[in-house]
Amino acid sequence: MTDAQTRTLTVVSAGLTQPSSSRLLADRLTAATVAALGERGIGADVEVVELRDHAHALVDNMLTGFPGGALRSVVERVASSDGIVAVTPIFNASYSGLYKSFFDVLEQGMLDGMPTLLGATGGTARHSLALDHAIRPMFAYLRAGVVPTAVYAASEDWAGSGDQALARRIARAGDELAAAMALRERVRPVDHFADVVPFEELLAQQRP
Repeated sequence: MTDAQTRTLTVVSAGLTQPSSSRLLADRLTAATVAALGERGIGADVEVVELRDHAHALVDNMLTGFPGGALRSVVERVASSDGIVAVTPIFNASYSGLYKSFFDVLEQGMLDGMPTLLGATGGTARHSLALDHAIRPMFAYLRAGVVPTAVYAASEDWAGSGDQALARRIARAGDELAAAMALRERVRPVDHFADVVPFEELLAQQRP
């Protein structure tokens, strides 16, 4: 349970390797957001979700319609969050299939108005527009409250002057997310699976 001066932040990373550049970017975005919340006198309850750990559960969810085990806990965590950092590697000029699968299994309306910071990584800056032509439209459809600054990090952004420019973008994005989270009214966690009809009852309804 978090108090009135604490905000819940869930960080979703779709990196496929360990370590991954997507997780590295997610960690830096998280640190910037936590620091900006701290400047506002607000604490942060942070949980990082590595989607690669839930890949099989995501497939099962798409086949059955229900998240099981640890994936259910992740979904419930997202639903009760005050803000989200969501980072994906860019494949074929768009988000990864693992990333899309996770947001596909969320219940409609779960992200309505959710303060959200978008991030993406790739080998070249040529794919940076994927944030605006692929990722941002998906979150607009989900009605999430995406902050203005999204952060793309190419390979050259991790060193030298590139890292300095990246650090400035990260700081700006983190401050925007913190501002949105600070203004968000606290949301009581909702169990989206509390009213699920038992399978035996569903079968009984099908019998003549």
